[in-house]
Amino acid sequence: MRILHTMLRTGDLERSIKFYTEILGMKLLRQRDYPDGEFTLAFLGYGDESDHTVIELTYNWGVDRYEMGTAYGHIAIEVDDVYQATAEVKKRAGKILREAGPMNAGTTIISFIEDPDGYPIELIGKK
Repeated sequence: MRILHTMLRTGDLERSIKFYTEILGMKLLRQRDYPDGEFTLAFLGYGDESDHTVIELTYNWGVDRYEMGTAYGHIAIEVDDVYQATAEVKKRAGKILREAGPMNAGTTIISFIEDPDGYPIELIGKK
């Protein structure tokens, strides 16, 4: 068994694809419209779905925003250098929620950024 993808609903598919590709450096792996269901799915990631976990963006036609809810936490992405990755996100006009630094009550270096729909993303340094 393995995790295939994490699904996030988006209110603006093109804006979200731009964020994940241009700010986080993912590739758009595939995209498909489902006219009978009135939604579009886009899959993005750092490698082929056959051996990488990816993000599934779901755009329900005509819905431009969602309530975040209190159960959702965040997506985590491993990076070589959290300070450098956070600076790159800032340079590309990404939103920083927490600057790079040691985690609370620990030594792991992390930062938090936010995607265009308000989903938090944790950047974690390689161990």
